[in-house]
Amino acid sequence: MWFSALRPLCLTALAAVALLPGVSAEAMLTSNSLNTCQENSMFTASLFKVVYTPSNSSASLSIVATSSVEGSVVFDIAISAYGYEIIRTTIDPCKTGLAGMCPMTAGKIPLDFVLPVGKDAASQIPGIAYTFPDLDATVKVTLNMTDTGESVACVEADISNGKTVDLIAVKWILAIIAGLVFCSSAVINGLGHSNAAAHIASGALSLFGFFQAQAMLGLTGIHLPPVVQSWTQDFQWSMGIINVNFMQDIFTWYQRATGGTPSTIFDSLSTVSVQVEKRGLSLLPDAAVDLYRRSASMLPRAAGALLKRGNVTTGSGSFLVYGIQRVAFKAGIETTNLFMTGLVFFCLFVVFTIAGVAAFKGYCELAAKQKWIKSDTFLEFRNGWLTVLKGILFRLTLIGYPQMSILCLWEFTQVDSPAEVVLAVFFLVGMTVTLGWAASKVIRIARRSVAMHRNPAYILFSDPQALNKWGFLYVQFRASAYYFVIPVLGYTLVKSLFIAFAQGSGTAQAIGFLIIEAGALIAASVLRPWMDKSTNSFNIAICAVNFINAIFLLIFSDVFNQPAIVNGVIGLILFFLNAIFATVLLIMVIISTTLVFYRKNPDTRYQFMADDRASFMKSQSQLTGTTELDALAATARGDKAGYSKHGLDLDDDNESISSASLRRRTDTSNLELPMADPNSSRGRNNSNPPRSPVDPSVPLFPASGGPQRAPSPYSDSPGSFRAQNNSTPSGFRAQNNASPWQRGAGYDH
Repeated sequence: MWFSALRPLCLTALAAVALLPGVSAEAMLTSNSLNTCQENSMFTASLFKVVYTPSNSSASLSIVATSSVEGSVVFDIAISAYGYEIIRTTIDPCKTGLAGMCPMTAGKIPLDFVLPVGKDAASQIPGIAYTFPDLDATVKVTLNMTDTGESVACVEADISNGKTVDLIAVKWILAIIAGLVFCSSAVINGLGHSNAAAHIASGALSLFGFFQAQAMLGLTGIHLPPVVQSWTQDFQWSMGIINVNFMQDIFTWYQRATGGTPSTIFDSLSTVSVQVEKRGLSLLPDAAVDLYRRSASMLPRAAGALLKRGNVTTGSGSFLVYGIQRVAFKAGIETTNLFMTGLVFFCLFVVFTIAGVAAFKGYCELAAKQKWIKSDTFLEFRNGWLTVLKGILFRLTLIGYPQMSILCLWEFTQVDSPAEVVLAVFFLVGMTVTLGWAASKVIRIARRSVAMHRNPAYILFSDPQALNKWGFLYVQFRASAYYFVIPVLGYTLVKSLFIAFAQGSGTAQAIGFLIIEAGALIAASVLRPWMDKSTNSFNIAICAVNFINAIFLLIFSDVFNQPAIVNGVIGLILFFLNAIFATVLLIMVIISTTLVFYRKNPDTRYQFMADDRASFMKSQSQLTGTTELDALAATARGDKAGYSKHGLDLDDDNESISSASLRRRTDTSNLELPMADPNSSRGRNNSNPPRSPVDPSVPLFPASGGPQRAPSPYSDSPGSFRAQNNSTPSGFRAQNNASPWQRGAGYDH
């Protein structure tokens, strides 16, 4: 009886499915859940799995359904692809001779059988249906009472062909390219090509930010077309959402050991279907939401705990996942393990980076000792590698901040276990305070540079410790836009708040994203804070695409009540737009990075920035004019290869929020600076404000066409030139090329 009743549903679902394309080794069409599409549906299925394989002309079905319908009914069947209704027909089981369906009777229906599919039905399925990835095809069946025409049940099944753009190979390629570009920028910087390294690092950071923005689209609690869900899944690795089986077992154990209750969705797949939401929960009828709540109240205690953490159980007993949980389910991760997954991978990323930097330091020292490389290769890194490592750790914190802010905030709504909440508080507060402290540090350094030298770039780029430690926050921006890291951090935090706390309201998330991305696009277009024209264009283009994606999210939220075909078409447009744009970005970054290694002087490929940073950030190893007097002075002061002695850095590099550093800052012994000019009338008068070594009446960097110009040493006769410079080469250097330990320190020349 029930075999005959479900046969037309399965056949029509398969036919409908086939009207559009998908990707797998064997051609097939599948459906994994039968979803209810009206309130108080009298026909539901907690388990519904259908797999049609044309090679053997059969479909295997596993169904656990419950029917409360009694009486004569007719089936109203609608088949649509990408929101466009292709077939609509009505079947009367009494006229077609379906035994047991005329009339229908109530009962529970457990079925597990193989259904033969005739050649006539198979011929209606176009071949492209088996090859086009991420089909968006649906068959919807409404049961109407024959006498009254009342709709008593509505079910729909989503069809897939097993082919998708969510591919492991794509994820690996994207991750490897991003990693190689970051490493390339570090190597190039170590070789002394700071201008080229800054451009490559900026491009890599922007590219990785775009990857994370794509991942954030998938984390929203908005219904996304299948192709958009799969596309955004390709970027979830950038948020630390990576499935490793043995680690998942460890996370489950940890949660149980710390008082949590792990979810068991994947353990229940053989008996319960998981529905990937078709609409945001805020758009479901109130009665449907009440139905979910009532069904959850009758579940065992463990299932009720899952509901409190956001795992919605439908009235039929199947699970409904959406937003962040949808991403976890599609990644094969239990929703209660998602936070620990992202946290652990971030920590592993940091640990492996530290190990890699330490190993590279050891290799460089060994290679220099064995004469494998020149003694001055990577000299600055080898002498100041701990400071460089600190800067790298700060950069990793900045890169991982979007990931950890979203997961930590989301954990506050889930409370997977008390210990995990403590970890969320620690990492969220710790990373936010760290980045906030670093940003305030940059602003204070820049303001001091403006006060002393009338140019924020002077200290920001002249002091190697400041550049190596704090440069990750400002090298990608022009010197006058050093403050722009504050809006960037605010943008990330606000976006994370919307993603984590508005999972149940797709409309709120869509509107929030639209406002945030519009603000980011306007700020980027008006301020143009990045280092040069090409970098500004690169980042403004990313902001523009993010804004377009926000508009698409608003459409997907159904706030305009548009026809379903609009969502289907917009989903394809979003996929193709972002796929093409991501490909262009990757090609640009790859070509830009590759060309650098084929140039003798990569810095010449890029125009020097208008803020004159190149005049300040000369490599210490390239200052060939250093005399024995400089070397003796550096030895007497305890400097090491051009790095300033602790307590003498103008940027207060050793200053931090630790108690030990606070004691150092109040220690008067650290404030004593040697007198650069014994004949100076200022001496060590601490009451005088810091003064620039440059005469304000003759600015070092006058505006183009300004009335004041630095006098050229070549304007006078050679004799007067030598007299002006004490008639010695060292005198000329003392005036025009200050020793590295003096640059930016406020000494007279």
